Amino acid sequence: MATKKITIGRTDRADFPNLKIEGIDIKVDTGAYTSSIHCKDIEEKDGVLYATLLDEEHDQYHGKRLSFEEYKITSVRSSNGSVDMRFEVQGNIRLFKKLYKISLTLSNREEMKYPVLIGRKFLSPKFIVDPELQDVSYLQYQNED
Repeated sequence: MATKKITIGRTDRADFPNLKIEGIDIKVDTGAYTSSIHCKDIEEKDGVLYATLLDEEHDQYHGKRLSFEEYKITSVRSSNGSVDMRFEVQGNIRLFKKLYKISLTLSNREEMKYPVLIGRKFLSPKFIVDPELQDVSYLQYQNED
């Protein structure tokens, strides 16, 4: 028996508890396979990955340098066909008051409107995307408080 999928819109706000980020704007992108989060100063040193998430322009910027002992390098093909090698870390995301595991590639998204992109790898088994909707999870959360 297939589980019922939750309808999510083209944008929303989510929490990433293990990254100490709450209510950050996300863009849901069915054209992207992987999910990514904006970060800078990515450095691999002695088997540990270090990165600063977001930048001073974002409300959720906390300036803390995070470290990841478990990570991998993965290839990501952009919409223009070029392939980039990126670091990928495991995290968790809260949507619709539920915590899910998510793989995130670390990427400089400072030129992008949304600091977080959620791709098909995360969406496919759980969500249906309705591009006419926005902030479904966030608004549901706000209306219950």
